[in-house]
Amino acid sequence: MTLSPGGGMLAEAVRGALGTVIDPEIRRPITELDMVGEVAVSSEGHAQVDLKLTIVGCPAAATIERDVREAAGRVQGVTAVTVDVSVMSREERTALTTRLRGPGRRTMPFGPGTLTRVYAITSGKGGVGKSTLTANLAVALAARGLSVGLIDADVHGFSIPGILGLTDENGTAVRPTRLGEMILPPVAHGVKVISIGMFIDPEQASATGGAVAWRGPMLHRTINQFLTDVFFGDLDVLLLDLPPGTGDVAISIGQLLPNAEVVVLTTPQAAAADVAERSGLVAMQTGQHVYGVIENMAGFVAPDGSLHEIFGSGGGLDVAGRLSARQGSDVPLLASVPISLALRSGGDTGAPVVIADPTDPASVAIAQVAERMARRGRDLAGRKLGLSPV
Repeated sequence: MTLSPGGGMLAEAVRGALGTVIDPEIRRPITELDMVGEVAVSSEGHAQVDLKLTIVGCPAAATIERDVREAAGRVQGVTAVTVDVSVMSREERTALTTRLRGPGRRTMPFGPGTLTRVYAITSGKGGVGKSTLTANLAVALAARGLSVGLIDADVHGFSIPGILGLTDENGTAVRPTRLGEMILPPVAHGVKVISIGMFIDPEQASATGGAVAWRGPMLHRTINQFLTDVFFGDLDVLLLDLPPGTGDVAISIGQLLPNAEVVVLTTPQAAAADVAERSGLVAMQTGQHVYGVIENMAGFVAPDGSLHEIFGSGGGLDVAGRLSARQGSDVPLLASVPISLALRSGGDTGAPVVIADPTDPASVAIAQVAERMARRGRDLAGRKLGLSPV
């Protein structure tokens, strides 16, 4: 390609503009990831960009190529843009993963000493809306400008991909990109998400209905792999959607993440509250701190304004009080989330209510919890940003 006298400067301007193109999965500029090769501009202003994708069939390929064309085309003096797409060599991918993760042995980055706030969302029993609340809380935190990761640790009953819209028209969860042993989590509504549902082969899912029949050791290895091999980057907050009850996964989380703070979810009736309390007590036994309690399905406000407490009342406060006494420190009731048709329907359609209908009473309650969490800062005592540990 023949360069004009100012072509070199124009090519540098194009390269500079490409620094604004962010890889949707890694969330860093493609220029920092060595995804941009040669950049040249002809005397007529025709820019040619060599773009190197991380893998063959990169799911973000179309988005990245479009953004490259748009960024280069905005440079004054560029009249046309051609993007030549290729794929990184194995050596280039290895160099990229080393740069992202750092040299040396892979380690789990969210244990004691991390600046990331880690919250394990637990409940004593199923059917209380834990996954829906967790997903909406993650989205609400991301909407406040935080870098948020979400691990669907409910291996047997995974539902987070569907709640966040990370499924295709057949209900199959999107698959994460793999760079060697590094896994790049899909992103939904600004939240980086990983779930066992993303690894189930479609043919296997068709034969088994998507059921995962694993026992304790395999569950432990899966959670450890999610924490170690998935590249979340520098997170402000990591949420884990735990399975109901006090089984293997809850114990594994206690062993792997003793620094995690636990949020106990319950519904108002006494039977659910008693079981929810047990999940908080197990967390204490593994050395974890119970951060607070969320009461879901707290009541239904009819069109005439009357309140119908379908599942009773007071369970959330009871759990918070009993856990406070057992922990020896305050375990607050963070929110009472009312029964909401919009919350339920948003979970069915992959449109979280905190975005789809922010004025819905359930949205308002979840947003209040997210705001409280966001104010805490990054390290466990809130010292990094000089904020009080509320």
